Amino acid sequence: MMEQDEKTVETVTDDYDSPWKEAVEHYFPEFMEFYFPEAYAQIDWSTEPVFLDQELRAIVHDAELGKRFVDKLVSVMLLNGDDKWIYIHVEVQGSRQVEFAKRMFVYYYRIFDRYDRPVASMAVLADEHANWKPTCYESEALNCELTLKFPVAKLTDYHDQLDQLQASENAFAYVTAAHILTQRTRKNDHDRRDAKSQLVRLLYQRDWEKQRVIDLFLVIDSMMTLPSWLEKTIWQEITEIEESKKMQYVSSIERIGIAKGESKLLRKLLVRRFGELPVWVSDKLSSAGEQDLERWGEAVLSEPTLDAVFNADTKH
Repeated sequence: MMEQDEKTVETVTDDYDSPWKEAVEHYFPEFMEFYFPEAYAQIDWSTEPVFLDQELRAIVHDAELGKRFVDKLVSVMLLNGDDKWIYIHVEVQGSRQVEFAKRMFVYYYRIFDRYDRPVASMAVLADEHANWKPTCYESEALNCELTLKFPVAKLTDYHDQLDQLQASENAFAYVTAAHILTQRTRKNDHDRRDAKSQLVRLLYQRDWEKQRVIDLFLVIDSMMTLPSWLEKTIWQEITEIEESKKMQYVSSIERIGIAKGESKLLRKLLVRRFGELPVWVSDKLSSAGEQDLERWGEAVLSEPTLDAVFNADTKH
C-alpha cells in the first residue's frame, strides 16, 4: 500500500531546454541537414562551425522577448568560394508567442550591426499549436517598408511521420521523435515508459559509436522524465540489452545514471553564476564522473571564472 501511495504522489517535470541545447551543440550539422536541408547544402562542413554563445549574450542582453529552448549564434563557411564567415542565428521555440517574429528581427539586425556580415535567421517551432507558424516580420511607416523572412521547421508537421523518424539515421529525427512522444505522454507515465523503452531499444539497434549512443540516451533521459519506480524498469532493460549484445556500454551508462543528478545541479549553479555555458563545459559535464562533479561543485563556490572552476584541481 505504501508503494502505491508513493507512485501516486510522485510527480516529475518535463525538461526540454537542456536536451535540445546539448543535441544542437553536439550534432549541429545533422540539425541543419534535418530541418534546413537547403541551407545545409550550401555550408562548407569541412570547416568546423564556431558557437558564439557569449557574443550572442552580449549582443542581445537587453532584448529578452520571451522564453525559448535554444538560442544559438553559429559562424560557418559557405561553399561559394567566399573566404569569410557568415552567421546563423538559430532559435528553438517551445511556446506560441505574439512577439516571436519581432524577436527574430531584433536579433537579426543586432547581429548584422555587430559583424557587418550576412546573417541567416532560422527557427524550429516545438510548440503544439499546428496553425502557429510565423515566417516573417514586417514593418511599414510613411512608404518605408521592411520585411524579414526566415525559414522555420514545425515539429507538429512530423506528428504523422513517427515511423520514418525512428527509422532515420539522423540524430535530429531521433530527437524530434523523442520530443513528440514526450508531449503525447505528458499525462500518462506508463505510456511514457513504453515510449522511452522503445527509443532506448532503437539506440541499440543502430550501428552507432558508443559516444553517440550515450549522447542521445542523455537527451531522451533528460526529456522523458519518469517517476523513480518506473525509471528503474528502464535501467533494468538497458542492463539486459547490453548483456545480451555483449556491448561495453554498461559502465558508462551506470556512471551517467549515478552522476546525472549531480551533473544537473552543478549545471544550474554554473549557469546562475556565469551565464549560458559554452560547449566545452557541456562536454565535460556530460562525460564527468562523481569525483569530478564533486570537485567542480566545490570550486564553483570560490573560483572567479569557468576556466578556474575546471582547472581548480591543477592548482594543488
